[in-house]
Amino acid sequence: MKKQLLYKVAEFDNYRKRVIKEKADLILNGGEKVITAILPVMDDMERALEQMQKADDVQAVLEGVGLIQKKFQSILEKQGVKAIETKDAEFDVEVHEAVAQFPAPTPEMKNKVVDCTQKGYKLNEKVIRHAQVVVGI
Repeated sequence: MKKQLLYKVAEFDNYRKRVIKEKADLILNGGEKVITAILPVMDDMERALEQMQKADDVQAVLEGVGLIQKKFQSILEKQGVKAIETKDAEFDVEVHEAVAQFPAPTPEMKNKVVDCTQKGYKLNEKVIRHAQVVVGI
């Protein structure tokens, strides 16, 4: 009986060590999926920078950078990242951070977002960065 107990204690100890190691591996490599998805955008940015140095047509460069931005936004959306909507939104402390107050141009704009100084983002409905906004008073 004592021998069986010692085996079970050793088995549990090995299990505990394995779980700790697996958690450490997840922490170290947990972002691998996201980083792998972002690498093509990095490649596109490098190519765009090379072309910007040679390009004479600014409009073509603008279109290229716009396509890269859309690709990056698409990757973020697939990962569950969404921008917080601020245009004409009611001020909400859960998703907005008031950086300034401004007299509302109309009475309807009181306690509403007048301007956005920095976009906010949610990851799977959890706010990961509050939108910095100017609020009408």
